[in-house]
Amino acid sequence: MKLGELKPAKGATTKEWRRGRGHGTGNGKTAGRGHKGQKSRSGSGGKVGFEGGQMPLYRRLPKRGHTCRNTKEIVAINVQLLNVFDDGATVDIVALKQKGLVSNPRDGVKILGNGEIKKKLTVKVNYFSAGAAEKIKAAGGKAEVVLTGKSAKKS
Repeated sequence: MKLGELKPAKGATTKEWRRGRGHGTGNGKTAGRGHKGQKSRSGSGGKVGFEGGQMPLYRRLPKRGHTCRNTKEIVAINVQLLNVFDDGATVDIVALKQKGLVSNPRDGVKILGNGEIKKKLTVKVNYFSAGAAEKIKAAGGKAEVVLTGKSAKKS
């Protein structure tokens, strides 16, 4: 089979009606529009969304708020969850995924300062709260900000 031999399946296409070409065509005089009324006139059709005086759908449905297209979805983890890592380990997004603390990092991971950390860790994620960075440093570790994906483009 060649491209030039392709054609629509039988019955898939129908001949286009030529309206208003006399009563012998079966579509003469009013050309299928019936007698009188709004839809029989040229240029008719009415407004888009008009429902004959009934309250239109777009006005019946509630309108709520606004969604900003530029927001980031940041996954938050508390500092106390980092105690599952071994002392002296390097914690990054890949390590957090392996331990099951993060399933989908979305636009970045942020460490929050809830709880206590008892291990010396080097933590490399996108964001830290001031309290979390302080607690990691107090335990003898490092809090390093890593820019990836969308956050790298912004700066």
